[in-house]
Amino acid sequence: MREYLRPYYARLCCIILAAILAVTAETLVPIVTKSVIDRVVVAGIRSELVPLSIAAMVLGVLQAGLNFFRRWAVSGATVGMEKTIRDDLYHHLQRLEPAFHDSWQSGQLLSRATNDLSTIRRFAGFGVVFFITNTWTFALIVVLLIQMNWWLGLLTGGVFLPVTVLCLRFEKRYRLLSRRYQDQQGDLATYIEEAASGIRVLKSLGRRDEASARHLAQARVVYGTQVDKARLRGTFWAALDLVPNAAIGLLLLLGIVAVGRHELSLGGLVAFVTLTLLLVWPIEAMGFILATGQEAATAAQRIYEILDTPPLITDPAARPGASMDRPGLSAGRWLSDHRAELAAGVASPARPMAQGSGRLVFERVVFGYPEAPALVLRGVSLELEPGETVALVGATGSGKTTLLHLVPRLADVTGGRITLDGADIRDLPLPELRSRVGCAFEDPTLFSASLRENVGFGVPDASEAAILAALEAAQAEFVADLPWGLDTRIGEQGMALSGGQRQRVALARAILGRPEVLLLDDPLSALDVHTEAKATAALASVLAASTALVVAHRPSTVLLADRVALLEGGVITAVGTHHELLATQPRYRDLMSADDLGDGPDDGAGNNGRAAPGVTAGASR
Repeated sequence: MREYLRPYYARLCCIILAAILAVTAETLVPIVTKSVIDRVVVAGIRSELVPLSIAAMVLGVLQAGLNFFRRWAVSGATVGMEKTIRDDLYHHLQRLEPAFHDSWQSGQLLSRATNDLSTIRRFAGFGVVFFITNTWTFALIVVLLIQMNWWLGLLTGGVFLPVTVLCLRFEKRYRLLSRRYQDQQGDLATYIEEAASGIRVLKSLGRRDEASARHLAQARVVYGTQVDKARLRGTFWAALDLVPNAAIGLLLLLGIVAVGRHELSLGGLVAFVTLTLLLVWPIEAMGFILATGQEAATAAQRIYEILDTPPLITDPAARPGASMDRPGLSAGRWLSDHRAELAAGVASPARPMAQGSGRLVFERVVFGYPEAPALVLRGVSLELEPGETVALVGATGSGKTTLLHLVPRLADVTGGRITLDGADIRDLPLPELRSRVGCAFEDPTLFSASLRENVGFGVPDASEAAILAALEAAQAEFVADLPWGLDTRIGEQGMALSGGQRQRVALARAILGRPEVLLLDDPLSALDVHTEAKATAALASVLAASTALVVAHRPSTVLLADRVALLEGGVITAVGTHHELLATQPRYRDLMSADDLGDGPDDGAGNNGRAAPGVTAGASR
């Protein structure tokens, strides 16, 4: 976390200095009290009463002012640091490939971006400052006690040595419980999110009680770990309470003996006891500081598990030797050093680029998932000429959707290459590549925003006329019936719309930017027959303006294509027109006649599912 604290070093030094001066002023008040008792009360020098009283008041006002400054300054520094880490974490999550997000639970990512960052902020604002000031307070008070009575001061310092042993034992055990709790909290957040997003499934299948029981079981696990943490903290803090209180009783008895032997004045005894009482808070607070420190250390470790994950899909400038992949340079450090560049890149519009013709070529493309032993694509070769539409047909699990994901580099090829206008897509800057390629997938993702924002997500400066034209081309005539038209908010995941409406909005979003290459994954699967006929007619004119690769699950979609490519076993086994393949390819005829193309979304790993009848029936809502 040092790279995040670096911009605040000057402010933190001022904060720590103010805190040290405040506790020093507080510690000097008992010394003034000693002078009042010894010189004014015992010795009768009344002329010193007013100066000593003024000195006590000045020390009190100074302490209050310094504490106010410390609290004001530390809040701005820690909140600023938290914001910087959150921004870097979000930017880094955006740079990581979809495979990373597929392998991580969303609740784990969410808990790191919220709970863990709050834990770090609390420790940075409270723990760091008070650890330093409490150490200073302890050292200062022991020195003052030794000055008043050397053997009594040394004894006081020695009495608190067992606290160090307690702290070391507590720290080791609490670290394990903190990590366990934070991981369990992420698992619980994941389950709650899944239950909320899948509430329709839970209710329709009558699984509400089972879902509640599962949630209760996970909540009990978190509860048990919290109780273990509380029990450990309680035992530790009770021991910390015992040590200073027992020490005060012992030192009071020994102090009276010292006064009787004239080794300590009466005012010195009062100051001695008062200073010893001032040690109670630093000792007791040490338990809380260590607890929050361990939680913050665990939280930082969990955050750096993400920040230190290098993105596998990068721009050419970010390849090994350029920045992120330099030996010894973590992702977190890279983000810190290039934060200004990232912010500028996000804020500035895409630079103008030379438009190509849109010739897309797959050259012996091989792809396999790291966790899967079998390859999904085994050497796909296919050429799409500028303005040509090719339908990609294949059985469930043949890798159709995976092939589409490779073009905008949502995943990278394992072998072979893909070229766009003769250039390897891995040599193109990602913003340029993804501005030239438009995508619409069968399971569309919409955001909790207005319809206008969702359609114009890829082209934020698009005019209303362009948005309406894209919606018209996608046969999204339902927009006119929405309460506020384009400004209607469609809810999280677009749940205010039907499946077919969501699909048409996603299609409009894909074609709005008039991309050179258009990738469509069965874009009309959720439409009823009548709406499909209209959308197919409109889609024909849209496809004419781009090079298009369309995953076809319906004969009506296949007929939109100039050519059809049959994908079997991870390779293209035949290419031709629809009628040619019907005449020469038995497997193609089987797929058409058996309606095997009506399956659900294909991820290339066989995770397909046939759409529920209710979805299609309600698609034309």
